[in-house]
Amino acid sequence: MSLSVTRRGAVLAALALAAALAGCKQVGNSPHPPGAEATNTLYTAFVQRSPKYLDPTSSYSNDETPYTYQIYEPLYGYHYLKRPYELAPRAALEVAEPRYLDKDGRELPADGPGDQVAETVYDVKIKPGILYAPHPAFARNDKGEYAYHKLTAEDVKDKFQISDFPLTGTRELVAQDYVYSARRLATPRIKSPSFSIMAEYIVGLREYAGRIAEVDKALRANVEPFARDLPFLDFRMYDFPGVEALDDHTVRFRVKGKYPQFSYWLAMTFFAPIPWEAEVFYGQPGMAKNNLSLNYWPVGTGPYMLTEFRENRRHVLSRNPNFRKETYPCEGEPGDREAGLLDDCGKPIPFIDKAVFTIEKEAVPLQSKFLQGYYDVPQVERTDYGTDFLVAMADSPDKASLYKERGIKLPTTVEASNWYIGFNMTDPVVGHGKTPEQAERNRKLRQAIAIAIDWEEYIAIFEKDQAQAAHGPIPPGLFGYRADGPAAFNPLVYERDKDGKPQRRSIEQARKLLAEAGFPDGRDAKTGKPLVLNYDTNATSTAAKSMMDWYQRQFAKLGIQLEIRATDYNRFQERIQKGSHQIFFWGWLADYPDAENFLFLLYGPNAKALTDGNGENAANYQNPEFDKLYERMKYEEDGPAKQKLIDEMIEIVQKDAPWSFGYNPKGAGTYQQWVYNGKPTAIIRNMLPYLRIDPAQRTARIAEWNEPIRWPLLLIAALLLVALVPAWLGYRRRERENAARDLASHGAAK
Repeated sequence: MSLSVTRRGAVLAALALAAALAGCKQVGNSPHPPGAEATNTLYTAFVQRSPKYLDPTSSYSNDETPYTYQIYEPLYGYHYLKRPYELAPRAALEVAEPRYLDKDGRELPADGPGDQVAETVYDVKIKPGILYAPHPAFARNDKGEYAYHKLTAEDVKDKFQISDFPLTGTRELVAQDYVYSARRLATPRIKSPSFSIMAEYIVGLREYAGRIAEVDKALRANVEPFARDLPFLDFRMYDFPGVEALDDHTVRFRVKGKYPQFSYWLAMTFFAPIPWEAEVFYGQPGMAKNNLSLNYWPVGTGPYMLTEFRENRRHVLSRNPNFRKETYPCEGEPGDREAGLLDDCGKPIPFIDKAVFTIEKEAVPLQSKFLQGYYDVPQVERTDYGTDFLVAMADSPDKASLYKERGIKLPTTVEASNWYIGFNMTDPVVGHGKTPEQAERNRKLRQAIAIAIDWEEYIAIFEKDQAQAAHGPIPPGLFGYRADGPAAFNPLVYERDKDGKPQRRSIEQARKLLAEAGFPDGRDAKTGKPLVLNYDTNATSTAAKSMMDWYQRQFAKLGIQLEIRATDYNRFQERIQKGSHQIFFWGWLADYPDAENFLFLLYGPNAKALTDGNGENAANYQNPEFDKLYERMKYEEDGPAKQKLIDEMIEIVQKDAPWSFGYNPKGAGTYQQWVYNGKPTAIIRNMLPYLRIDPAQRTARIAEWNEPIRWPLLLIAALLLVALVPAWLGYRRRERENAARDLASHGAAK
């Protein structure tokens, strides 16, 4: 009996399965909760680990910026769309004009000689009415007292998320909060990557650090050496002259000498405001043990606040309900309007209610989920995913077709970085030379090599066309780069074609220069010996061999033999520092978007071999005229005078050719078709408020792209039916036979 019932149930189950499959629309394979795709939430990923430092004083890593720059508000930021990059106010009312003082405290004109400036003063006014995001550090009880400023370890033993504290509050941002954050740069309790350079410029900061170290030592006098609960170090009680609040809405910075780049530092989170209430709150017993600190739970005035921190699992940024009205920009660079980047002009930001970051430890699952539509952006702070997609499209027609079909947006940008081949200018063959005649011959040798190295071919082969050939040391996007000027056209290496476009000079012209340098056909005109040059590199992998072969072919065009001297990175650095190299490959990524950050790579006093390795001029280039212009340029604010100096400097290095200028790599954003306003950049970090998504479009595409494959299950159901129906029919036949026998027996009995 039980066997028959089982068979009957199996048949019914198979029929039910087939019926269910026939009406099935979608399989729930989403990694997000049901219906999440229909909400105004952006989904993205992080890899490897959670961010380590969200305390703005110590945060400096790329993977921390998606959180810190959305939560905190430095005084300045950058215009989201404009290129070259343009400083713009964030919490400040406007970008402050500096005032210059001489050694006697007298004010100097803005265009006065930079070497006469003893001190620069920045008085920055902040916007009134800015409120901090809701946080328990500001919460007050019915008596008006802080609700959570007198907690014990027992009070917090079961609290691990900021939401475990039900009461929250807020207050207005004041200038004193920026003063407090500047004072924290000097604390010995945490390390700030900005301290060493800021101590060189901010008046009194280095001395203040010594004073604070003594205060901290006294506070720790009766504390165990490795204790995590430390007495509150109240920076309100210890001032220094370099940063002060003139009133609640004006903060003053005093900088030694003239340092125009200081304004860029005010766009970094090192100078984000820190409320003293947060330090009191997180400094209480038991907090550190439960990871309740600024490194996990920031307190800011930005458009978002951190509402969930599941270490190495998931982080959530939610809209700050106290964020003031800010609007999307109405102007940008040429092409932005055509790209739809101005469609949201004047609309209030942020657009997105929530951003969810989920860990993805492997690249393949991350890409798969992105292609399924479950991530809107793979990683918001990265531009290399987009270039990977572009390279894949170039290599695979199938992938190109898929990405195009999915409507994936891959806008490109040229990064504020450069890669180049450098010549060690202390070398007797490729360097400056000891006599004017030798200097001229060596210059022509470098010029000939610069023509022969076909960077356009290099970019096509090794960068998969995801870069552009450089004509000077300044990359696009920075003030000083001209779209059709010295930084964008090198007349020593290129000439104009009939359409006016740059075209690399012919190898015949390079050979003529080589002969004038004393090496016709790559041989010494006096001795007849072949010219052999050394290329120093730390690229020792098998994959690098094809690149080294390519370099050798470039030099062979001129008859020059190139010897590859490969070694490990430590040995390579030693050669560079000692000046024992000859030709090398190097690169630089901008610390901040200023031409000075690239031109200083060719400034004579920065020569590595002449500064015991402390400078960044790896070519050891020396040109008194260039250095003189640089010393004037570094004091100039962006404007016509600075541009003229930059043009003159670039023309000098183009002629001297201490570098073969190489290329500027491209980056590319990676956005789903329903993500709008994406503009890739490695400089602007507060990008989330500008992004907009269309949840309805996302919902439709996810359903379309993840239509379940039903035929395997239908086949299983069919096989079940094929196997079980005969058994069912046999069962029914036996039942009828048994019934007939029972009926006959019953009739006979009667």
